[in-house]
Amino acid sequence: MFRSGDAAATGGGIAVSGIYNSTVHLPPGLLRSPADVDAREGLDDLPHGPGLFVGRGNELEQLDAALAAPGAALVQAVHGLGGIGKSALAAHWAATRPHGHAPVRWIIADSPAAVRQGVADLATALQPVLAKALPVEALAEWGLQWLASHTGWLIVLDNVADPAHIAGLLARARGGRFLITSRLATAWSNAVTLVRLDVLHPDESLALFTKIVTATSPGRSLDGATDLCDELGHLPLAIEQAAAYLAQNPLTTPRTYLELLARHPAAMYRQGAATTPAERTIARIWNITLDRITHLQPEAAGLLRTLAWYSPDHIPATLAVRPDDPPALHAALGLLTAYNMVTPDPTTQTLAVHRLVQALARTPDPENPHRTPTLIAQARDQATTNLHTALPTTWTAPETWPTWRALLPHIDALTGHTTQDTDATTTAEILNRTGGFLDDQGQPDRAITYFQRALSCWTRVLGEDHPDTLASRNNLASAYEAAGDLGRAIPLYERTLIDTEGVLGENHPDTLISRNNLAYAYRSAGDLGRAIPLYERTLTDTEGVLGENHPDTLASRNNLAYAYESAGDLGRAIPLYERTLADRERVLGENHPQTLTSRNNLAHAYESAGALGRAIPLYERTLADRERVLGENHPDTLASRNNLAHAYESAGALGRAIPLYERTLADRERVLGENHPDTLASRNNLAHAYRSAGDLGRAIPLYERTLTDTERVLGENHPKTLISRNNLAHGYESAGDLGRAIPLYERTLTDTERVLGENHPQTLTSRNNLAHAYESAGDLGRAIPLYERTLADRVRVLGENHPDTLASRNNLAGAYRSAGDLGRAIPLYERTLTDTERVLGDEHPITTVVRGNLAAAVAQRDGRPKPC
Repeated sequence: MFRSGDAAATGGGIAVSGIYNSTVHLPPGLLRSPADVDAREGLDDLPHGPGLFVGRGNELEQLDAALAAPGAALVQAVHGLGGIGKSALAAHWAATRPHGHAPVRWIIADSPAAVRQGVADLATALQPVLAKALPVEALAEWGLQWLASHTGWLIVLDNVADPAHIAGLLARARGGRFLITSRLATAWSNAVTLVRLDVLHPDESLALFTKIVTATSPGRSLDGATDLCDELGHLPLAIEQAAAYLAQNPLTTPRTYLELLARHPAAMYRQGAATTPAERTIARIWNITLDRITHLQPEAAGLLRTLAWYSPDHIPATLAVRPDDPPALHAALGLLTAYNMVTPDPTTQTLAVHRLVQALARTPDPENPHRTPTLIAQARDQATTNLHTALPTTWTAPETWPTWRALLPHIDALTGHTTQDTDATTTAEILNRTGGFLDDQGQPDRAITYFQRALSCWTRVLGEDHPDTLASRNNLASAYEAAGDLGRAIPLYERTLIDTEGVLGENHPDTLISRNNLAYAYRSAGDLGRAIPLYERTLTDTEGVLGENHPDTLASRNNLAYAYESAGDLGRAIPLYERTLADRERVLGENHPQTLTSRNNLAHAYESAGALGRAIPLYERTLADRERVLGENHPDTLASRNNLAHAYESAGALGRAIPLYERTLADRERVLGENHPDTLASRNNLAHAYRSAGDLGRAIPLYERTLTDTERVLGENHPKTLISRNNLAHGYESAGDLGRAIPLYERTLTDTERVLGENHPQTLTSRNNLAHAYESAGDLGRAIPLYERTLADRVRVLGENHPDTLASRNNLAGAYRSAGDLGRAIPLYERTLTDTERVLGDEHPITTVVRGNLAAAVAQRDGRPKPC
């Protein structure tokens, strides 16, 4: 006879203590002790076969190795995200691998009652007569005693929700093997060997998808299948759900399913095939986990919804902030980690969330209590706030760049998952700062996208005339300018200036900045006739409003000096640079970064004037000061090193220039990255130095690589790309390969005229270079008219005294001389020499070249040997 026992349950597990007398009578001989009952064949009850199983070779080998180990009873737990394929792995391994265990029993273990029922079912399978005689508690005890008194069995405990639910079973039954599946990654004892299951390899997920879809229609189109598997994050359950849906709907393609998923995510996450159980869809599978997580700690579900707005991998822990309640944050992260909803990486202090978990967690569904529209909107706003809090306040300091680079994928994800109608001022600030960082990193095209959206937000929220809107418009114009799109930058700057003057007044500091920016754009476009007067007015107004010693006034004075230098008016540029440097040393101090910039600019002006004896020592001092003040790796330090190398090259000291260029390139690649515009400029400069040294074997491949990289990074039409193409043509020309040089020059001129306009200084330079190539090829019929046009254009655009104009006059004289027309060549040389001596000085390199050319032409006319 049997009666119920009174022993307490162990950890919530099986709560029966033993066999005992009961009021139920059994015929003699039918009741046997568990120890006396042997397992017969046919008791295995795996739920499904291995038909759709793919991959998992490494995990299967882990199960083989662990369960083959000798010694005490072994317990393994396969853990992972819901839908990851834990049950499929366990069933496949138990059904197909030579593990040698019998019987193999499958027990659903998601609750104490389910565990009890599973062990009771084992008892009735072993001795069917017990089913009519014993209650489930007694049956479970009988089954447990059978496990404890026998060896060689394998029990799969599927979907364990809490290790405590099976603790009593594991403690008493030690003669066989347990294989556990669970969403829990933690809370297991050291006696349990863990096997973590991750998503399928892309090839495996595609194979699974293909197997299901083509099972009934072998000729089905699989266009878009790879993209769909990527979108589903290679999660087996999601792959099966989508594939079953397509198998049932022959007219639906993977590409169509992707479109449905994008337009109707909530419905598609719930929707499987007609034969797909409702509880086996993605939405239902994770609802079970979220139900338990929410019951244990509601904050954890909210944190998961917040993390859903970021990129799935390498989420900095700083984005999971709860500054008001740090213990709650750590508890929430711990719970999400325990259920494999979040995967932390302690070494990098980052988190990962499966992309499909994220997609579901940020998709509103009025029918789902975990994803109501209100909860989703709250999570989106929290994610935005967290990201805004984590952003550095500046983007120009190199020490902030690692943080920016770590956050950028998550900024991209947040803006990609949200729409402009939900953007708030916090979003606009994120967009604006990110645009500034990208622009500073030499990615103006990406910056434009961010600035455009920020401007739309400011305009919608604050209105077109708000100061923040005007600043945003200015930033967008700056990005267009950096991208070389002056056709859009200048009108935007002009409109911003008009609006700023109207809203803030002509003398407001922001108005003065706006006027300065417009002047800078004019200068970039080569329109010095509008740039210089605007710079001059800005300086006058800034001095009047802010005073002569204000840092903005000093910056304005520096900018005007730069415009004079660009116009070739070194007679006004150098004194202004010298005054600005003296003022900055007095007002800001000798070591202030702006003072160091002034010193660098003055050195550059000296170099432009050919005064290398003054330029090089100033460059050397500036480099030393920047290394000391800013550090060896600061971008300004790297720029100083590059400038000093260029000065050495200008002085003919290639033995000092080339090693410095090489070091600068290596440092920029390391600090800024291989694709930064400054790195590309360094590569170009080194190639130029190699060419100057006659080492065309190293110069031309470097020019070619630089052009390829510049086209890829900045685009084929960027002004820096056009310069790179011109330089490669120059390299070919230096190698005597005019067959490649001339077509490249011709293409560059056509592109420069189209992108920058016929009057841009860069266009004029391109026209001059093509004329020189024609001359080198002996085609004076094309060279001379092109030189003549270039000279006329430079006189009109840059003025008669600009260094480029003087160079053009010298070049045209040389072409006349090559054509034997000394009657036009010598007077032109004489005029050019007079002008270069007056404008640039007797010792300037251009003056020296012109003087030699004139002497050679006169000697040629007089029949004398050429002067040495």
